[in-house]
Amino acid sequence: MDERRGMVSSAYRAFHAELLRFFGKRLDSSADAADLAQDAFAQWLGWREGRPVEQPRAFLFQIARNLLRDHWRRQRVCPRNEDGADAEQLLGGMVDERQTSPQEQFEQQQRLCSLAQALEDLPPRRREAFVLHKFDGLSQAEVARRMGISLSMVEKHIASALLHCKRRLHGQDGES
Repeated sequence: MDERRGMVSSAYRAFHAELLRFFGKRLDSSADAADLAQDAFAQWLGWREGRPVEQPRAFLFQIARNLLRDHWRRQRVCPRNEDGADAEQLLGGMVDERQTSPQEQFEQQQRLCSLAQALEDLPPRRREAFVLHKFDGLSQAEVARRMGISLSMVEKHIASALLHCKRRLHGQDGES
């Protein structure tokens, strides 16, 4: 692991600025570009393969392309409008208007708003694990590889996120 850390550290010094430019040209947000660049190096650190990386730049940019593809896929699933609509507004638009009762529509919208707020309240890494698993359909093992964390940590993140959402939807404001 120390050898990998040294290689990643060296690659960071050599390629971080180039990676930021790569993401910056493809994303509207410099903050998103910086986050994805950081995620690329974090994934490399968490990479479980035993053999050393022979072409660090190529390897790093392959990770970057995968992260960018995943980012765009998430944006298509849950896009933000020009006003920066939050998850509550976006989920609120998912209310099934075919229901017969306005009361049922209102209750469903309230549940969706509560769920959206519960997701926004989660710590970023916990929310990421939960969304990758529940919304993007990745297995827990795939989430662990993607995030560069252990399977048991993914299980803890998902269980904690589920408990948090369940408590929020049932009106209990307990911290997860």
